[in-house]
Amino acid sequence: MSKLSNLTVKGQVTIPKDVRDALGLKPNEPVEIDWRGGDEAVIRKPKLDREAEVQRLIAEMRAASDRFAHLRENRSTDEIMQEIRGDDPFLS
Repeated sequence: MSKLSNLTVKGQVTIPKDVRDALGLKPNEPVEIDWRGGDEAVIRKPKLDREAEVQRLIAEMRAASDRFAHLRENRSTDEIMQEIRGDDPFLS
């Protein structure tokens, strides 16, 4: 099946709806473009490496935890929140 689509001045191409639907492509999700050489390229939905994605998310969470470690310092959540917010008007 061959489809035609025009290239915009910004270098963008609209993937026809029936092709998007068949590939399961959603807005703002990545697509993989494999240049085959010459004048041929293939557009496909990328296969996600779930384990790599899990490891990336774990690394992001650890980095965020490290960034805010100074807030923990063996204090309770209530103590930290009181420091951030100030006096609790409901306790007066």
